[in-house]
Amino acid sequence: MTELKGGCLCGRVRYTLQGAPLATTVCHCTHCQKISGSAFSINLVVQKDQMTFEGHMASYRDTAESGNILHRRFCSNCGSSLASEPEARPGVLVLKAGTLDDYSTVKPTAQIWTRSAEPWVRFAEPLESFEKGR
Repeated sequence: MTELKGGCLCGRVRYTLQGAPLATTVCHCTHCQKISGSAFSINLVVQKDQMTFEGHMASYRDTAESGNILHRRFCSNCGSSLASEPEARPGVLVLKAGTLDDYSTVKPTAQIWTRSAEPWVRFAEPLESFEKGR
């Protein structure tokens, strides 16, 4: 079984994922750009019941570009964005790949919200692309 570990910048929040992600995507939506402070976010879609968290996380209720409600989870101390919980997909978490202890094996297979992608963003390998979410 796959086990992935990660946490926030200050180390007060740690997590373990028991099992493989359902999907790994690059998201170019403007909300992911804001939350990551970058041109995109790499996200692992995982089953919530395969995640364990230790430490205190704060939450922000966000209305995504799609109109869906996301509960964005982040460290209450350092502010590191860790995961989002979409109301439209109960039992699923969207985990921020950059918070993994080792994300060298994370390989996105698709990119979403390409309509708001920066024109200079290019990947070494082609990804299945969607103008909006999927």
